Amino acid sequence: MLVDHLVRGSKESRIAESVSRGPHGRSVLVVGHPYVDVWQAVKPERLGMTGWPTIPRSVEWKHGICQHLGWPHEDQADIARAWQRILGRVRSYADLEAAFLGRVEQLIDFVTVD
Repeated sequence: MLVDHLVRGSKESRIAESVSRGPHGRSVLVVGHPYVDVWQAVKPERLGMTGWPTIPRSVEWKHGICQHLGWPHEDQADIARAWQRILGRVRSYADLEAAFLGRVEQLIDFVTVD
């Protein structure tokens, strides 16, 4: 299980801990990546930026990113279209951050090794 921004005490960390303690916990690997959201694992250059902007905690991150990019962000459909735009800019694994790819490789190793 790959979790965004796995931080102690967060909702995500509590869910991950619950899964790990559950009946199938030995068969599940929980890893986190260092990004606020998987969007941030896309190299910002693919979107014409030198870096991902800092979004104030008072603003929902995806909405703030869309606003920064000048994209619609009023509802979930706008956010979904933004994700599709971001994905459309990814041509290969080289367009993703190494820290994210390392976590994906860790999960692949977990499920392919006895």
